[in-house]
Amino acid sequence: MRVWIDQDLCTGDGLCVDHCPDVFVQLEDGIAYVAEVDGPLNDPGGSRSLAVVEPRLEQSVIDSALACPGECIFIELERVGAA
Repeated sequence: MRVWIDQDLCTGDGLCVDHCPDVFVQLEDGIAYVAEVDGPLNDPGGSRSLAVVEPRLEQSVIDSALACPGECIFIELERVGAA
């Protein structure tokens, strides 16, 4: 699973950070960003803003997306090839 935030839609409520602080951060501008070990990924809408989600955090990321009032959290699931 990978996740990104559309900063243009972010309302700055911080609910995503409350649900999953290991994946989401809120910066000085009041907007939420996804983060990985190296820090926030700040490429709004770009391919470098996709964070890989550890399996243990997947449900928290889904909960964050469902709770988000701005509906700005987008999740990409990995495709499994047909056998």
